[in-house]
Amino acid sequence: MRLFAVPALADNYIWVAADDGGHALAVDPGEAAPLEALLQREGLALTALLLTHHHPDHIAGAAELAQRHPGLRILAPDDDRIAVPGERVHDGQQIELMAPKARFQVLAVPGHTRSHVAYAGEGLLFCGDTLFSLGCGRLFEGTPAQMLESLERLAGLAGETQVCCGHEYTVANAAFARAVDPHNGALLQRLAEAQALRAEGRPSVPSTLAGERAANPFLRIDAPALRDWARRHAPDAVDRVERFAALRTAKDSFRA
Repeated sequence: MRLFAVPALADNYIWVAADDGGHALAVDPGEAAPLEALLQREGLALTALLLTHHHPDHIAGAAELAQRHPGLRILAPDDDRIAVPGERVHDGQQIELMAPKARFQVLAVPGHTRSHVAYAGEGLLFCGDTLFSLGCGRLFEGTPAQMLESLERLAGLAGETQVCCGHEYTVANAAFARAVDPHNGALLQRLAEAQALRAEGRPSVPSTLAGERAANPFLRIDAPALRDWARRHAPDAVDRVERFAALRTAKDSFRA
């Protein structure tokens, strides 16, 4: 399938995957207009929406799209804060779409929100605001233990999986990542790549899970460099969950 990262709002991406027959699915439409423009430009028919969590910048365009595209299949986590009608999905569920023909597994990934899900399949990972390139989402509703477990669940997928995250944060995330893991060659390479893409006006994502495992500090919580960082900056972090919590807290207050 062809993959498009459609810029929306300030720094969101609406992901679109389309087959050769012109059928398309979209993920997390924070607004309808940019998606409609892509569909018209590429001659695509929208058949399905996948929603990862309830935040408005990921779902605000869904109701309008449902009105414009009769028969649109909408899949979302089971959360009363998502008012748009559709199918409610659950952890471990296998979703099969007919056009575009695709199969995805639903993965519960609480942390950013309590009901956040990701969709994995066809070599793609639509992970919303759980995993970012070189970073992870803020813990608005979940616990550090939940978020760490969610990230490790995603990191366990195949290394070639393309990470289709919800925001353009790579270069900003890299500043913090370098502060905690300054000698990581994979990180420096990823930053150079992201900077080059952004200089050309192109998205820095998708990345790959293999690349994230090598460069993303939140997936490297047990690496020697991260242990060393914790000894210096969070000496009271006695286990890996506390080390992750300290890392996430440091990111929250980090200024480049």
